[in-house]
Amino acid sequence: MAIVGVPKEIKQDGDRVAIAPSGVHALVERGHQVLIQKGAGLGSGISDAEYKHAGASIVDDPSEVYGGSQVVAKVKEPLPQEHGLIRPGQSIFTFFHFAASRELTEAMIESGATCVAYETLRDRNGRLPLLTPMSEVAGRMAVLEGAKCLERPSGGRGVLISGVPGVEPAKVVILGGGVVGLNAAKIAAGVGAQVAIFDVSPDRLRYLDDVLPPNVTTLYSNPFVIRKKVLQADLVIGAVLVAGAKAPVLVTREDVHRMKDGSVIVDVAVDQGGSVETCRPTTHTRPTFVEEGVVHYCVSNMPGAVARTSTFALTNATLPYLLVLASGGVKAFAALGSEPAEGVNVHRGRVCHRGVAEAFGLRLTPLADALAETVPVAGGLAR
Repeated sequence: MAIVGVPKEIKQDGDRVAIAPSGVHALVERGHQVLIQKGAGLGSGISDAEYKHAGASIVDDPSEVYGGSQVVAKVKEPLPQEHGLIRPGQSIFTFFHFAASRELTEAMIESGATCVAYETLRDRNGRLPLLTPMSEVAGRMAVLEGAKCLERPSGGRGVLISGVPGVEPAKVVILGGGVVGLNAAKIAAGVGAQVAIFDVSPDRLRYLDDVLPPNVTTLYSNPFVIRKKVLQADLVIGAVLVAGAKAPVLVTREDVHRMKDGSVIVDVAVDQGGSVETCRPTTHTRPTFVEEGVVHYCVSNMPGAVARTSTFALTNATLPYLLVLASGGVKAFAALGSEPAEGVNVHRGRVCHRGVAEAFGLRLTPLADALAETVPVAGGLAR
């Protein structure tokens, strides 16, 4: 049986926690121990007493969590001050978004740990079950935050997203018809906006056309049509995802320059480098900046603003896989099949996910080959 550690998130505005008390209870029932860092759940409204009641042990220091655990469950990627706490052979289960950071990728390769990334783990139907709940949150928030940014005191055009009788509503363009895009379209359409949603899959566009209301237009993604719609838009939402890889840039600086002054961009893809050339990561404390006359909202952990909702939604999705990781380690993940095994991005110095390897020109090692090796690779940065 394993010891599972849950540290307090230290990334700015990181109020989520990797596991709710219900998840602790499930782990303890199966014979595992759970170490929770003191105060880890307070940002999500969960007290230490609730964790203790569920069977966890409360420890004071992150070094106790990392030092005493075989499996560490987090929400956001380890920051530099945590890198030295991670041990060879340890499993880290969290959102990594490696393709957006060479520094993080190289640090985790050097650590000798196994890195299982929420955002690339697939189920047998090819879906991304651990990314989905946070994508649902981010997609819905994108419209709400974008609507606020459109208000004049926020630097926007002074447009009410829903319009009023006799005045047309805002024009909303959504780049990407996945989970983020679908949820953004639901909210934008629900308040009465004129919505255009893009995707590269005709089958996905047919599905979106079936489930979304008449004020949503589905469009096949190509640069010419994207540019045309972006220049007309009041609000552009970047909702592109290439699992494990850097997001493609679909809106150039020149496009942004030609957009209407006071229009708004919300780039949910910022975690993966952003789908808008002028995007750069922001925080909930300072969520926006103005570039080329356009308000940019590029918060890299949007669901952190609704930490309680996000924590419980994330636990619902991650717990079955955390139980597998705690009970059988990375070999149990491999035994689940090739789709769940895509969650293993790095194993003992080897890069096992194609998107991460291609992002930085690193050597790709199939997971089966990495599992066959027993000694971490020195340096680990073979090209």
